[in-house]
Amino acid sequence: MNLVTDRFVRQSELVPREKLKPLTVTVTVIGVGAIGRQVALQLAALGVRRLQLIDFDLIEPTNITTQGYLAADLGRHKVEATACTVRAIDDSLEVELVIDRFRPGLVTGEVVFVCVDSISSRAAIWRSLQHQCAFWCDGRMRGEVLRILTAVDSKSRDHYDTTLFTQAEAQTGACTSRSTIYTASIAAGLMLHQFTRWLRSICTERDLTLNLLAGETTAN
Repeated sequence: MNLVTDRFVRQSELVPREKLKPLTVTVTVIGVGAIGRQVALQLAALGVRRLQLIDFDLIEPTNITTQGYLAADLGRHKVEATACTVRAIDDSLEVELVIDRFRPGLVTGEVVFVCVDSISSRAAIWRSLQHQCAFWCDGRMRGEVLRILTAVDSKSRDHYDTTLFTQAEAQTGACTSRSTIYTASIAAGLMLHQFTRWLRSICTERDLTLNLLAGETTAN
């Protein structure tokens, strides 16, 4: 049997390790629910070296079905359970846990994945971090419809501002009130794809919507 000792060999032409290796680069995931947990696991597999996880929630029974947590995780904080899983993927990964809501003044990484479930929370986080991060990616999901918004330059940042309508204009209910593990996994994969495009200096898509049931995709 041919034993491959370098676990990164099959992605080496797609994900530049020299940009993931520096310990100064921290990737922040805000919200480790349906989408955020999948983002964290994929980042660990991808090879990030430092990961910051921010969430205050405890794991409930429905989180096993829609977010991929284990039955043994019930009652634990989501960041603690997610940290255990990403360390099982890569025990050299540095993981910082913030068992709290995001609060202004918190030091975050230059790469930020926002996976929270309300427009008002997104807007508040954006106001605090929009001038501090180099890469911003926001994952939204309702049922089998997902939307990925990426901001890396002035044009995409201006566009992102337009997506932050008031909570009163939002549909009733949290974005994750209707969700499935497969929709969350696809959303996370598309977010990681934007991240690796950015790492390779390839243009990112500032606004991508995918309706799984209708089989429709829009991007700009």
